[in-house]
Amino acid sequence: MSTPTTPRTTPLRFRETDCDVAEFARLVDRTTDLADYPHAADVRHEVLVYDADLLRRTTADAEGREEVEAELVRALTDGPGVVVFEGAYPDVAVVDRVSAVFDAVIADEKAAGTAKGDHFAAAGANDRVWNALEKLAVRDPEAFVDYYANDVLALVSTAWLGPGYQVTSQVNLVRPGGKAQDPHRDYHLGFLSNSVAARYPAHVHLLSPVLTLQGAVAHSDMPVESGPTMYLPYSHQYPQGYLAWRRPEFREHFAAHHVQLPLRTGDAAFFNPALFHGAGTNVSADVQRCANLLQVSSAFGRAMESVDRVRTARAVYPALLARKASGASPEFLANAVSAASEGYPFPTNLDLDPNVGGLTPLSQTELLAQALEQDLSADEVSAQLDAYAARRRTH
Repeated sequence: MSTPTTPRTTPLRFRETDCDVAEFARLVDRTTDLADYPHAADVRHEVLVYDADLLRRTTADAEGREEVEAELVRALTDGPGVVVFEGAYPDVAVVDRVSAVFDAVIADEKAAGTAKGDHFAAAGANDRVWNALEKLAVRDPEAFVDYYANDVLALVSTAWLGPGYQVTSQVNLVRPGGKAQDPHRDYHLGFLSNSVAARYPAHVHLLSPVLTLQGAVAHSDMPVESGPTMYLPYSHQYPQGYLAWRRPEFREHFAAHHVQLPLRTGDAAFFNPALFHGAGTNVSADVQRCANLLQVSSAFGRAMESVDRVRTARAVYPALLARKASGASPEFLANAVSAASEGYPFPTNLDLDPNVGGLTPLSQTELLAQALEQDLSADEVSAQLDAYAARRRTH
């Protein structure tokens, strides 16, 4: 006698013809109750706003950190899908130093004729810097370390993705007159055409959003007229959303119901990649809106950009040593190491790179952490990084 099975409630695959804007509208017509999020400071346009200084005090011990991480996960899943951290970078001088590097990169790439466009907006007044993380590390390692040692970035990334996450960064600078992006969902499935996305089973549509975290650090003050990111809270909960966002009726609903929050330099927003969103039009007279867009990937996923982590790690290691010598905390150093290096040890060549003390080989992040602990020289670490890379080749 066969054992009864639970009936399937989710179809094998979603179809674009099943997308229903009326159902979507009912889903996103929600109110965010501040009482449900005790660590949040405010709710604005249904978006949760956190005071970064208060969070720092709350997360000073393990119990408080776990409570906050659990709340952030609820906010990004059952909640509105987007959170704002006011004062994420309390020392805006660090942000300004990095902005100066980005400005130099933009100028150099324009002069070289290699300036980049935008995935979701027409060419025009916007400037993009792809792989800004690696370019920052190579041009100004000290600024890289001070910037990516940020505790709020580490907190929300760890809460959503766990350890071993990978940071990539793309700069978006929108000058007055810069046009809005089309509303969209993000990487992975958000970058595929509907015909291709429809070939993936429904469970992959549900899995994809938990493999990445989207964020933006404000590198300028962003009044609403400058076009900060448009969000549609709760839209990440629509299962068929990766097939719906291009449909005109869904774009019309987004245009009528999206929200925008002004940000100040050093504030940061993070959101579920399945949230319908897009950069707004800069209708200001003189505000050059600049954001560092962060895509943080799970150790189990694939990042959008190729980053030479050996080059990045080699570039920033002397700065890490200097920060350690000046009294930087282990947490500060670990956060910067996580952004600079490869935290996941696979794929590799297991003939040359055997397991170390467990089921996995040594990761690049662990290599750097051990080097810092032992105060190895930059030359020693450079040789170790070369050997690490060689072990991972198949020839």
